[in-house]
Amino acid sequence: MNLAILAASGATGLALTRQALERGHTVTAIARTPARISLPDHPRLTRVAADVHDPRSVEAALRGSEVVLSGLGVAKGDGPGTLTLGARALADAGPGRIVWLGAYGTGPSAQAAGWATRTLLKAMGAELADKVTADATVLAAGGTVFHAGPLSNGPLSPDRRTVGLDGAPRRFFPARVSRSTVAAAMLDEAQEPHRRGQVAIPLEH
Repeated sequence: MNLAILAASGATGLALTRQALERGHTVTAIARTPARISLPDHPRLTRVAADVHDPRSVEAALRGSEVVLSGLGVAKGDGPGTLTLGARALADAGPGRIVWLGAYGTGPSAQAAGWATRTLLKAMGAELADKVTADATVLAAGGTVFHAGPLSNGPLSPDRRTVGLDGAPRRFFPARVSRSTVAAAMLDEAQEPHRRGQVAIPLEH
């Protein structure tokens, strides 16, 4: 498949790009500064400069891609609204499908996460509203939003699985999950969509 990875220079974007290449896909890796995509050159890898603050650059970068996967976060110096800008840029560009990374305990998964997590997340203020609006934009466009717990740099879990909101585990605080596991779950959805327009939750056991 021809995949586009948004925010490919970030930790999650790098995991998505690396695993996509390992699975045999052709990848357009998108970043503000493509030189920061710290992966070796590869015949199926193209680095492209684009910024969600410039929707036309994102639209141009997505041409020819069947699915776009996003590891977009809020970089230092970015104000609230960056995630919403990114989600709208992707939705407006109209790729075949969007697979988006969100955060467990926000928006649709808030109730499942429990009061302790909801209370902590409320302290994010405008950032929380940005996450919720971005997720809603992707879901309205028929995309899949992954709500992951706190991310770690651990290995890909051999016991990983993906559930819907109805299968979300009830814990006082959400379990950590590695970026490698999240990337694998997102790529699974890109290859074989099961949760269009829904929230998916990646778990390690």
